[in-house]
This record gives sequence, C-alpha cells and structure tokens, in this order.
Amino acid sequence: MQKNRTTIAKKKFGQNFLRDQSVLTQIIQSMPNTPHRIAEIGPGLGDLTNYLVNVKSVTAFEVDTDLCKHLEHHFADAIATEALTLRCGDVLEHWKSQLLDEPYDLVANLPYYIATNIILKALADPACKNLLVMIQREVAEKFSATPNEKAFGALSVIAQSVGDVEIILHVPPTAFEPAPKVDSAVLLISKWSNRNDEGFENFLRVAFTQPRKTLHKNLTACYDSELVVQAFDTLELLRTIRPHQLCTADFHRLYALLS
Repeated sequence: MQKNRTTIAKKKFGQNFLRDQSVLTQIIQSMPNTPHRIAEIGPGLGDLTNYLVNVKSVTAFEVDTDLCKHLEHHFADAIATEALTLRCGDVLEHWKSQLLDEPYDLVANLPYYIATNIILKALADPACKNLLVMIQREVAEKFSATPNEKAFGALSVIAQSVGDVEIILHVPPTAFEPAPKVDSAVLLISKWSNRNDEGFENFLRVAFTQPRKTLHKNLTACYDSELVVQAFDTLELLRTIRPHQLCTADFHRLYALLS
C-alpha cells in the first residue's frame, strides 16, 4: 500500500500523505497533556493514527470510502478494543453541532481545502479543548501572526481571542507523498474560550476589508463616521493606523464602543 501512495491520493479530497517519521514523532511529542479523546480528521492511510492509538482513544473521520476500507482492515484490532472509532463520511455532516459529545483534542493532518473551515468550527465547538493540526504554512501564519506582522488579520484576532496560538514546526513538501506545492506547518491552539460572537467577526471583516487602507477608512464605510471618530478618540488611536497595527484586545474594545 505504501508504494502506491501517489496513485492512491485523490485530488478532490486534497490528499497528501505525511510519511516523514520524524515529523510524526514531533507531532506526538507536542500533543497537549490531557485526558481528552482525540479527534482525527482525514487519517488517510493511518500514518499518524498508528501513533495516536498507542497513546489515546481516537475517533477518526475519513471521507474517502476506499481509505475507510483500508483503515477498517489495518486497524481491526484497535477498532475491536475501541482504541479507535472510525466514522466514514463527510466530517462536516457529522459536525452539525458538536463533533463529539465529550471533551476532545483535535490532532490531524488536515486537507488544505477545508483546513480553515475546520479550525474555525473547532474554535466554536465547546467540546474541543485544543487543536494540534498540520496545515498550509501560509494559513498557519495567518492564525498565529501578531500585530504589525504582514499576516496579521481577522483569523489572527479570532484565534487569539479564544486561545494561545503558536506554530510548533515547519514542514517541507518532501515530508509528504505526493508532495504538495506549498510548505506546511504544525499549529497548536490551546483554547481557554470558544468562538461564538458573530457580530464581532462581522466587525473584523469590515475592519480588514482593505488591509492596506487605514482602519478608520474601512470602518467608516459601514459605521457612522462620528461614532468611529469618538471611539478612536476614546482609545487614543491615530486615524492613520492600519488594521494590522491594532492588538487583539483593542479590536474588542473598539467593537464594544461601536456596538
């Protein structure tokens, strides 16, 4: 099975199988020390799952029916002992409300095409306590960026409003088969709260509508200009400040004033 990874991979599911053992080991070593069950999305051929089932109880979600058959066979013993629960089908269908009905940590090599959506859903899910996920490096940098960095934006503020965010590891394309065209990164988000304020996120979309323009200009396109001026004066913000120059706490203060 391992010799044919490239032919097994299906483009429509964004499959790139992680094969670098040292990276797999580092992911396991970086896992939060909690008693929680692990949710793994997109186990693929089970390379990461092999490690996970030896340390925690795992529920894995796989959309590819061919890979589900492989996983059912390969992990027959783990499934029999309930070390692994395998759920076949679209994870977003399983995830109508909560992914699992108990506290869990999300540990996964996420398909790039749904990674951002999955992370945002996990941040909103009260049952999800931590995320340790392999994603496209550019996306990881958007979640982990700090003020004044080019990548700092709405995703940074959303993630850092609910948890501690850091990039654990950078991973080159050669660690996968087939090799993706982009670099990857392992992102850790340790949650202390849940993402649930749609009004605040709509405000962020307005604030970062045109990142190169001033924050004042972006906001006055949707908010009363006098109210924006008042809020800026209250927080002692310069009218020339750009969205990426404001810290997460100030975005919350500004939103409260404009609401």
